[in-house]
Amino acid sequence: MAKFFDIHPDNPQQRLISQVADALRNGAVIAYPTDSGYALGCAMDNHFGSDRIRAIRDLDERHHMTLVCSDFSQLGQLVILDNHAFRAIKAATPGPYTFILPATKEVPRRLAHPKKKTVGVRIPDNEIVRSIIAELGEPILSSSLILPDIDSPLTEGWQIKEELDHVLDAVVEAGDCGEEPTTVIDYSSGSAEVVRVGAGDTARFE
Repeated sequence: MAKFFDIHPDNPQQRLISQVADALRNGAVIAYPTDSGYALGCAMDNHFGSDRIRAIRDLDERHHMTLVCSDFSQLGQLVILDNHAFRAIKAATPGPYTFILPATKEVPRRLAHPKKKTVGVRIPDNEIVRSIIAELGEPILSSSLILPDIDSPLTEGWQIKEELDHVLDAVVEAGDCGEEPTTVIDYSSGSAEVVRVGAGDTARFE
């Protein structure tokens, strides 16, 4: 049965943030709100956790998992950025975008795309997420909470707990966080390619 954390969206209770971070350290898979809907997450070194996320979403190993970061300096340690990508991504973050870029050696090989050696990264505009990452001390390995057998995304914490109580360890509730997933921009070829149109405006990358 998943634990339920009701956290204030603007003034997150530090006690609850610490409990969520501790759960991640101890191997939990969680559902948590971002600035573009809910996501599934676990600690970077949680091998079984990433497998559980893929199983929940029915994904294969070619699907890019995302490393959710607290700020641009943390993101810059995980991916290789040329000057063009650096400027464009810095201007667009924090925000509802996921960027696919070549991974640095800081990223465990199992988290990168098996052939392209790329990884997804993002910095959400969400105080709760940034607070959890700051307490955890590292990015959260994540994937959008898009279920294979449900037409519309789950947008309420209680609804997610009810639907996924048997496969999650914790659910974070923080009010409305939207339902449109991130816009995905692939920079792995050296120029921006819009892979998925979502909550983020694509005009700046076209």
